Amino acid sequence: MEIKLAESAGFCFGVDRAVRIALESGGEKSYCTLGPIIHNSHVSDMLKQKGIELISSVNEAKPGNTVIICSHGMPKKVYDELNNLGIEYVDATCPYVRRIHKIVSNACETGRTAIIIGDRDHTEVKGISGWCENHLICQSPEELSENVEKIADKPVTMVAQTTIDIKIWEECTEIVKRECTNVEIFDTICSATVLRQKEAAELAIECDAIIVIGDKKSANTNRLAALSRRYASSVSHVESAEEVDPKDFKNYAKVGITAGASTPSWIIEEVCKKMSEEVKNTEITTETETDSGGESFAELLEQSLKTLSGGDKVTGVVTGISNSEVYVDLGTKHAGYIPMSELTDSPSAKPEDIVQVGDEVEVYVMRVNDMEGTAMLSKKRMDSVKGWEEIEAAMESKETMEGYVIEENKGGLVALVKGVRVFVPSSQTGVPKGSPLTPLVKTNIRLRIIEVNHARRRVVGSIRQVLNEERREKAAKIWEEIEEGKVYNGVVKSLTSYGAFVDIGGVDGMIHISELSWQRVRHPSDVVSIGEEIEVYVLGFDTEKKRISLGLRKPEDNPWKKFMENYKIGDIIKARVVKLMPFGAFAEIIPGVDGLVHISQISNHRIGKPSDVLSESEEIECLITNVDDEEQKVWLSIRALLEASPQEKPQQEEQSFEDRIVAVSEPGKLEVRSEDGSVVVNEVEAEEQPEATEVAVEAEEAEVVETAVEAEPVEEPVEESEAPVEEPAEAETEAE
Repeated sequence: MEIKLAESAGFCFGVDRAVRIALESGGEKSYCTLGPIIHNSHVSDMLKQKGIELISSVNEAKPGNTVIICSHGMPKKVYDELNNLGIEYVDATCPYVRRIHKIVSNACETGRTAIIIGDRDHTEVKGISGWCENHLICQSPEELSENVEKIADKPVTMVAQTTIDIKIWEECTEIVKRECTNVEIFDTICSATVLRQKEAAELAIECDAIIVIGDKKSANTNRLAALSRRYASSVSHVESAEEVDPKDFKNYAKVGITAGASTPSWIIEEVCKKMSEEVKNTEITTETETDSGGESFAELLEQSLKTLSGGDKVTGVVTGISNSEVYVDLGTKHAGYIPMSELTDSPSAKPEDIVQVGDEVEVYVMRVNDMEGTAMLSKKRMDSVKGWEEIEAAMESKETMEGYVIEENKGGLVALVKGVRVFVPSSQTGVPKGSPLTPLVKTNIRLRIIEVNHARRRVVGSIRQVLNEERREKAAKIWEEIEEGKVYNGVVKSLTSYGAFVDIGGVDGMIHISELSWQRVRHPSDVVSIGEEIEVYVLGFDTEKKRISLGLRKPEDNPWKKFMENYKIGDIIKARVVKLMPFGAFAEIIPGVDGLVHISQISNHRIGKPSDVLSESEEIECLITNVDDEEQKVWLSIRALLEASPQEKPQQEEQSFEDRIVAVSEPGKLEVRSEDGSVVVNEVEAEEQPEATEVAVEAEEAEVVETAVEAEPVEEPVEESEAPVEEPAEAETEAE
């Protein structure tokens, strides 16, 4: 037979604390407990032997008695009675239960109704209900469903008995969420209860039979037994080893043993010992040692009693976590707790991100309250002491450390690293000079320690060193893998008049202004901005000069390609005038492709300048007369459509030789537009060449020189017979 003992069987933190308080009582004063200190008759008998009597009401207290309030807590009126009668008392209420008292008390003060899920006859539930006037106690989901309509429209606050069945609590939570319009839900089930119930279920599934040890009046023990019966075929609930007969389990291969939170360890040991001695070939397995070396439970407790003082450095075990505190068992009568402010300086951190139930933590004792039996602890102060040692070691080894920026000051940033304040000068933040440091506040950072001064309690760190090292590593990797056409996600670092510089992860590349967009770009800031994340691709690179040319515009978005796929010579289209020049007008056919309407093709009669007929942004209808795919140029004509017959294909009006001259290419040669719109070169005699006028055109991307040629009228020679005859001056004199 194999016997398996649940790891967490036995006293929980609250019970252990209450028993320690009772055992430490004594001396000159006379002590008594108001109700059983815990629900276990063996412990009550042991305390009675030590002279600690049991009373059931305040009135039973004798003169000079100091009353110990049991771990389950009492209603507020009991505390009032003790104070009114001047009776001294020691509060051994479990800190978890006392937290519930505060929750329902605050709810009552704000006009809310408290819903208490638990056994109404249990001492704990009676105590909780005694801290709020308006309350509703429900023992099951069914009972809650029957009564929830009464409070559905009221503001309610729901809590649970610390030892309630998790399944019951979850079902009640669903009901309240569904039915109530204004509800606060506090999961107040003790973490020890959750752990024990989970272990009991797993043990019952794994084993053939289960032995549950604990007092029959113990609520949490009864729930362990009920939970075990859901999964195991045989469950025995016993209070001591006397009730166990090993012969009853001889037919089972594996027997599981668990115990309630109020069961002393010596009883658990007796049961395990009896099972192992009576049954041959038995092995007891557990992750925790249960052997006490023959000492009684009381002796063990008394040996382990110790006091706490402010400034002590102690080690404890995390027993519970709430939104504002972490509860720690220090192995003393004091309930240790770590406020969130003493856990971490990070405002965004949650307690469960730092510690977990069951974790062993080293803490610094900040303050001890013997009246309440509490001790305020600090983890961050202890971390600070240890942190100095780690920081010094990190500086020597040049190790990269993690920190959290808590504030910005005149000279830089202050970060917490291992609980130690580390100053990061502005020059070491990695942020460009003049740029704000605020975005780094309340963020996690990686830095290197560059100075430690114990005398001044000063530590200096550098984020820049880490960034530079990471950048060098990334740059080396990029140069190893770079190739033309490869796509990178980059960040725009700076802008110039001719392009944008982009960090592609350790290396800077440049996007020329012509590669930013298929449309005209006056300045890179029209397309990208500093700090913007963009996707770029490699156009070319020089590994020796460490230069990379990048592209942003995508080849598939090339507007000329789209134009060639959708338009051809002879198409009648609509275009928008985008620029007027002395020699004609540029019109946008599609975004990124413009066509030229020469001045001679704007109207069917001679005009002085294009602005006499057209205006910018005007939409025109025109004919595509010529396309140069190599030079990516398009020629358009409005004139060709003005006199075209509706039944015939538009034909361009015949022009004079002078009107068709486009430019003078070189002496003796003219560029002339033919009837089909193409340009040809004619050779003519020099004396027959009309004078050409060159017009400088400043385009968006560069200076383009266009030459407009206009033929000057040739003066015809005047015949002598028609020429006026000039009389000599002498004749005029004679006439006078």
